[in-house]
Amino acid sequence: MYSNKKILAVIPARGGSKRLPGKNIMILGNKPLIAWTIEAAKNSKLLDRVILSSDDQEIITVAKQYGCEVPFVRPSQLASDKASSEDMLQHAITAIDQEYDYVVLLQPTSPFRTTDDIDTAIRMCIDNQAPSVESVIKISENPEWMFCLNKGGKMTKACKGVIYSEKYILNGAVYVIETELFMKNKKIRYPDSLAYIMPKERSVDIDTKDDFEYAEFLQLRR
Repeated sequence: MYSNKKILAVIPARGGSKRLPGKNIMILGNKPLIAWTIEAAKNSKLLDRVILSSDDQEIITVAKQYGCEVPFVRPSQLASDKASSEDMLQHAITAIDQEYDYVVLLQPTSPFRTTDDIDTAIRMCIDNQAPSVESVIKISENPEWMFCLNKGGKMTKACKGVIYSEKYILNGAVYVIETELFMKNKKIRYPDSLAYIMPKERSVDIDTKDDFEYAEFLQLRR
């Protein structure tokens, strides 16, 4: 709890990953990938409850071994490629037996996000009375150097007339959302949403074998 606000964390981990099968329970360092997120969340001083949303029994078993609560099994229709994070999150909030002021979405594919990242994003959201906070990373590429290619291989500028300044992209590590607003609109981002900036070394998002191998490299340097 923080500022008398009850806060729920949801860790989504479906079993049907196609680009990297079984990625959520692949061993990174000395523990399954999902364990990194579970441990970071359970070490938070602000989260009141940490739950898993999964359709996969093997993932559920591993999550329980690391102390994560699993109050339900995610319906198969919410574990397909077409189901959105918003669909999953709405189901998770509805399925539990308590109400929370804020919900924090923590994807297990971001293993190097820390407990401090989670708590800082929560404080940012609540202290500023923001509808949501999303973690981002500063891009290193200049948008003026980006091109689109036509079928003949000719280049056209993707961002014409852009004046270069620092720009950011979502890294998928932390989402903090005001629950009532989310349930009403089924949206994470609003005009008044804030960005929590994270460094590159904690912003790895594992989706492919190359991503996982890069994470292994970084883990060995930790």
